[in-house]
Amino acid sequence: MSTYDYDLFVIGAGSGGVRAARLASQTGARVAVAEEDRVGGTCVVRGCIPKKFMVYASEFSAGFKSAAGFGWTVGEPTFDWDAFHTASDIEIARLSGIYVRNLHNAGVEIAHSRAELADAHTLKLVGEDRTVTADKILIATGGWPTLPADLPGIEYAISSNEAFHLPTLPKRILIVGGGYIAVEFAGIFNGLGVETTLLYRGANILRGFDDDVRTHLAGEIERRGITVVLDCNHTAIEKTAGGVVSRLSSGHDVETDVVMFATGRAPNTDGLGLEAASVALNDKGAVIVDAYSKTNVDNIWAVGDVTDRINLTPVAIREAAAFVETVFKDNPTSFDHEHVASAVFSQPPVGSVGLSEADARRGGRKIDIYRSVFRPMKATFYGGEDKTLMKLVVDAADERILGCHIVGPDAPEMIQIAAISIKLGITKKQWDETCAVHPTAAEELVTMKEPYVAPGMG
Repeated sequence: MSTYDYDLFVIGAGSGGVRAARLASQTGARVAVAEEDRVGGTCVVRGCIPKKFMVYASEFSAGFKSAAGFGWTVGEPTFDWDAFHTASDIEIARLSGIYVRNLHNAGVEIAHSRAELADAHTLKLVGEDRTVTADKILIATGGWPTLPADLPGIEYAISSNEAFHLPTLPKRILIVGGGYIAVEFAGIFNGLGVETTLLYRGANILRGFDDDVRTHLAGEIERRGITVVLDCNHTAIEKTAGGVVSRLSSGHDVETDVVMFATGRAPNTDGLGLEAASVALNDKGAVIVDAYSKTNVDNIWAVGDVTDRINLTPVAIREAAAFVETVFKDNPTSFDHEHVASAVFSQPPVGSVGLSEADARRGGRKIDIYRSVFRPMKATFYGGEDKTLMKLVVDAADERILGCHIVGPDAPEMIQIAAISIKLGITKKQWDETCAVHPTAAEELVTMKEPYVAPGMG
């Protein structure tokens, strides 16, 4: 008989924590999970899901504009911020409730409390003023938005967390950052009729993505009315009678109603008592783990964004499943982090999997590029200027497709299927043997026959 209260205690009931708790409990283990906020974590409560609802809402404005080109007469549309938020909150509450119900059905005990480690086997449940013990502990506390604490006036700015709960829709917003959260919220607010400025300190948005993707998306979002300011950052923020003034390194001042920072997220490890259990962190505050998500402490593991490997919900879920296979089913399993597809729900959206052109060329590897930029069929009909980018990065030696990058309508849907092929090591010849589906934008992916030669390189 175990001397511990639980066989497994999970800190954090987000996507990874919930999956691990449920699967472990189904093996007969005694499992508990602690969550100081709503069950569901960032993805359900203040991330992927509510953000996608906002994307859906904001996309209607473009649809109303294009409808006339297809023969529709549309009256002057209006948007009700309060009505949208009421509907969104109801759906998020429903989804969080499903997570709770699934945990209960699996026999997992839920502690609605913050959990802090007292040592490698002991946890203090702060909200319940009690301690519990566990044979094994899983850290799944995710990440948290970061703000530049040393910036004068930073108290007048918000993060993505607060963007979901603004009491009123602003007329003007300045969004700071060039990553996926920043460009997604820029598209959202622009689509909802907000005068939107995107400010980024770097030379171009979406650092880490293929350069063609970055350039194409920047041009498309500017064409849609978003003001993009690059190579610039804040020197101060000031509150005025007219709103919030951003003092910029360029010497310019920009007045808006809201300043939102989306400049990064940090592993949520502060105050967890990890030092009491001697859990090692890296210089970014992330929990250091091996290929099996195990920390330097023999009975403690960590999955998801708190480890800062690939910070995506499906990755956390797969890491959690691999953890249970390894620890509770005696089946050592590690999740393969190579060729994980990602989507940016910007407007237009991005889908990407595999290597960028720049990454593929590193080390002197010879590659072929297949690239197409075109107006989608829908846009050509109503006279729209939208353009789609599709790009394949191919190893010239063995014709294996190393990367696929799409910017345009339905890019996230297409990239999921492309990821399967690239994960399996498909060659360009095999790819092209797939018959096109017509009429679709996706058929362009299998009809690019000639390598692309950049201007000036032919």
